[in-house]
Amino acid sequence: MAPFPVKKALELLGIEPEGVLMVHSAFKQLSKDGHDPIGILNQLVGYMEPGTLLMPTMSWRFVNKAHPIFEELHTPSNTGILTEIFRQKYADTRSCHPTHSVAGRGALASELLSSHHLDETPCSARSPFGLHANRNGWILLMGISIDCCTLIHAVEETVAPEVYLRPASQKETYICRTRKGEEKQVCLRRHQFLPRNYFQFQDELAREGLLKITRIDNTICRAFKSADMVRVVTNRLDFSPDSILAKPGERYRMM
Repeated sequence: MAPFPVKKALELLGIEPEGVLMVHSAFKQLSKDGHDPIGILNQLVGYMEPGTLLMPTMSWRFVNKAHPIFEELHTPSNTGILTEIFRQKYADTRSCHPTHSVAGRGALASELLSSHHLDETPCSARSPFGLHANRNGWILLMGISIDCCTLIHAVEETVAPEVYLRPASQKETYICRTRKGEEKQVCLRRHQFLPRNYFQFQDELAREGLLKITRIDNTICRAFKSADMVRVVTNRLDFSPDSILAKPGERYRMM
């Protein structure tokens, strides 16, 4: 096993340590290859120390209409063990959002996470996902596929909300408590539960030479600039607002 597998992977992908990196992750294959979560996170955090590291810490399994309270410090993440450990032990801040929060540390973390609660959609222009592309950020999919890329929801909400969001009449209200004990009321229109084909955008980035791929042992890592993904998805939705909806025979995920 290489002594610094994460550092080597990030270097091969061309990710700048002083930049902004959002990591979507799964630990299953890394565990099979003998890695431990603290070791992986230490390398991620160490590499990105000059910049900003973000990890989605979504909590839609725990916060819902029956349990409408989100607590920055105590509500667990349901997006994997790496995100849960990161939010507890490494993150300086976490965005105030009941279902789609993001935890972060570094120079721009507070700026990117502080306005998530202000809009009524999960991945709005003022969410960490919406703001990420403006900072020339990278997305890293570590051990997962493109159908977990939340950034695409941000474009859906901007370009075709009538297709991908529940109507305003179904808006829900939540209370979010910050680590300082402040309470914020968040109104939320959830995403429609639809068969989405996100793989088409991975294919497009690959055709344009904008998708970077490497491995950490047997874990596939895919990386791309968020601005490139936003452009590709926006162009597709501008042409046909329902183009993300999977057609018969296409790969898709219900979400």
